Amino acid sequence: MRPIQIDGKTGEGGGQLVRIAIALAAVTGQAVTVTNIRANRAHNKGGGLGNQHVTAIRFLADATNAEVEGLYQCSKTVTFTPRQSPTSFAPRQVKIVADSTAASALLVLQAALPFLVFAANDAGEPIELELTGGTNTSFSPSYDYFEQLVVPALRDFFGLTLECELSKRGWSLGRFTDGVMSVKIHPVPKGQSIKCQKLKKYTYPSSHELKSVDVTILTPCYSHKKLQNRIAEDLGVLFPDIEINFKRTEDSGQDARWYVLLVGHSADGLRWGRDSLYSLPKAAKSIDTFIAQTSSKVCKRLYEEIERGGHVDEFLQDQMICFQALAEGLSSFPRGESLEDTAICEPFVGEDGTINVENARKEKTVEPFGQGSEHARTARWVASELLPKAKFYTKGSIVKGIAYVAS
Repeated sequence: MRPIQIDGKTGEGGGQLVRIAIALAAVTGQAVTVTNIRANRAHNKGGGLGNQHVTAIRFLADATNAEVEGLYQCSKTVTFTPRQSPTSFAPRQVKIVADSTAASALLVLQAALPFLVFAANDAGEPIELELTGGTNTSFSPSYDYFEQLVVPALRDFFGLTLECELSKRGWSLGRFTDGVMSVKIHPVPKGQSIKCQKLKKYTYPSSHELKSVDVTILTPCYSHKKLQNRIAEDLGVLFPDIEINFKRTEDSGQDARWYVLLVGHSADGLRWGRDSLYSLPKAAKSIDTFIAQTSSKVCKRLYEEIERGGHVDEFLQDQMICFQALAEGLSSFPRGESLEDTAICEPFVGEDGTINVENARKEKTVEPFGQGSEHARTARWVASELLPKAKFYTKGSIVKGIAYVAS
């Protein structure tokens, strides 16, 4: 089997490209070689595979009985040749421990999840996955973002059922600590594909009118009351008359750990998330000033995200592309650089939410393409390389998946 060749310096040129390539190879049984791994991160310790990449690839290699070359930290090239399909995976209780305290459990999960979604057994039993690693780390989704945005999106967009629970937080700020989280995954039944769920037609601005915001605060306990008051004040200015729910407020235990997540909900059921992870600067002259800056930045980012008119936020968009390409049917989660860019798919969506691509422009996939972030554009390109029968229309805002069924 000749491996598909993926140049790791293409597009965003980071770890996401590696995760998607190996994940799709594990799901579909195709061999893949990724070269120039994280070449665009060479300024950061020389690029190559990091601890969380090694952890994820090792799990998928064991799960598929794969032959792997180049699986070690800082490796610039890896070849992954799976030998077993997801339906051959027997364990229903799985533990993955990251190789380093700083490694993100959520990024390991990004690579493992597509495979586990297709790893059904004859009895239809769920898979209980326990992950040890970072749950609140820099340059990674947090556990809270996964729980409040990714899990509902997979349910609403693709009919997938996941249940998650946090046992212990793991931080990359302050003193490094290992976290522990668990996810119960209900795989797609054998012989079936992921099904794109029919959604209603969303139109800006009526569909984007904010109804409520859920707030998660993980900061030193002395800051809680002032930060809650400031967030309520800032949100009230940007979104008058909305309901504000302080969903979770916890003591982070150290001045170096400040995490805030805002999740906006529209009356039509749209969700957007924006978060911030900071350390209190040692030179900070005023806690009150730092609180004001933290609140102002994250509230403004949520406002700007919603004003783009997207159906998802920047980070959710790129995390859905892998599932869109594997699924059966058409899906559309536009999020462009402007209202006009986001709205290019609207003519192809009927009033009942039905998508018709008969007259839509089919995109060329020879390089990263489409709307959204560089991560989203690169994710589409990698998916098209591994799944060439997937079709992307109107800047990738509409995707026709391959209706993959694990054999």
